[in-house]
Amino acid sequence: MALKPVDMPVLKPPRPVSGGPASGARGTAEAAAPISRTPDTEPPAPGTPAPAPLPPLDLLAELTNTPKPPETPARTLARRLKVWLPISLLLVLVLVIVQVVRPLPTPSLKLGADTSSYTFDGRFSLPWPAKGQGAVQVQGSGSLGTFGEQRPVPTASVAKVMTAYVILKEHPLKKDETGPTIKVDEKAVREGESKDESRIEGLTAGAKFSQQDMLKMLMIPSGNNIARLLARWATGSGDETAFVAKMNEAARALGMRDTAYTDPSGLDAKTVSTAVDQLKLAEAVMRFDAFRPIVALPNATVKGLPQPVNNNNDDLLLAGLSVKGIKTGSNTAAGGALMWAAYKTVDDRTPLILGTMLDQRVDGPDPNGGNSLTLVKENSKKVVAAVRDALTSAVAVKRGQVVGYVDDGLGGRTPLVATEDLKAIGVPGQRLPLRIADGGKPLPHSAGAGVVVATLAIGTGPDAPKVPVAFQKDLREPSFGSRLTRLG
Repeated sequence: MALKPVDMPVLKPPRPVSGGPASGARGTAEAAAPISRTPDTEPPAPGTPAPAPLPPLDLLAELTNTPKPPETPARTLARRLKVWLPISLLLVLVLVIVQVVRPLPTPSLKLGADTSSYTFDGRFSLPWPAKGQGAVQVQGSGSLGTFGEQRPVPTASVAKVMTAYVILKEHPLKKDETGPTIKVDEKAVREGESKDESRIEGLTAGAKFSQQDMLKMLMIPSGNNIARLLARWATGSGDETAFVAKMNEAARALGMRDTAYTDPSGLDAKTVSTAVDQLKLAEAVMRFDAFRPIVALPNATVKGLPQPVNNNNDDLLLAGLSVKGIKTGSNTAAGGALMWAAYKTVDDRTPLILGTMLDQRVDGPDPNGGNSLTLVKENSKKVVAAVRDALTSAVAVKRGQVVGYVDDGLGGRTPLVATEDLKAIGVPGQRLPLRIADGGKPLPHSAGAGVVVATLAIGTGPDAPKVPVAFQKDLREPSFGSRLTRLG
């Protein structure tokens, strides 16, 4: 059986895309080429900095091809909290650690408002003369007052007190110690023959005296030639210039601002001072153990001298007023001058009373200031007697009384109390300052009640009466809260 041929469809070539053969070729090439995506922006030009990294949400949206959520205040706050909260917590932690480990402030002592001073009951006035100038103080209690204009005036032989002060400061002696020997030179012998000044007569060149005996000849009969001899001996020079410089240097160190020395004896009228300045010197020189016994002598026998030496102040020394020195001075330029020291026992203490009086002058004849010297001693005697009669004591602070506190520097205050009665010495109406001091020892940050940490003193200077003070209650270290909130 014969098979009948089947008609097959005729395949036509594809119609070229519009544009002719070229277009067809491009279309074929495009169809054959792999599909690639181009970025939305052109690549950066060379040298252009790389773009900043996208925020996390934007990056996630880019990777997932998901649009980032819309920005809202809540999302902004949440994002900021995630960043700043850990940083803030770290800073707070660091601040807490720093505040806690910082060294504690140094505690300080403070007086209470009602214990800054004490005033004696009553009133007292000194019997000052009408003219001149003067000053009086009780050592340890302070000034009792002054009178007159404190202007520099000639001091006459009171200047010898500074001479003795400089000698003892540079060549100190113990009580009753005689010290080195000093040779008399020809100049001192010649000056001993002068008729117009006080001097030590009967000296021979080459004779030797102890320093103690030289001070006796200086202070008791007021030997001008001895003052100059000591000045030359102390400096090893042929004149007194170098020693006078030392006198002025010592005056400045003592705070004697209105004082100038031009010679060691006081004979020169240009040696001037004030009563207040001389009182500073009196307080300083009376601290020498070798000086006090000498100026308290009404007379003395010095081996090598033909006769005893007598004190120009003997009428006061023997007046029954416990006067124990110090030095008279008189000449035409100065009139009468006196620096004196006296004592008065009050309760269980015997304070030293010091006074100076300058520029005392009589009306009428006054050869070399001799009559003015008598006047200044009489006027001073009245002042000494009045002070000794008026001097009294009183309990300024009672035992157990709160007198101040320790301030820990962070707001804490622990009260302090006196462990004994504090007695003051003075005259009626006198006001004495109270002072609290730690004695140079550091204050603790913690201590138990009753522990002594300081002293309370009333008056002035190192001789002021004082008592220990202690904590009324336990002193505790500053709390954690006060440390944490401290600002300074």
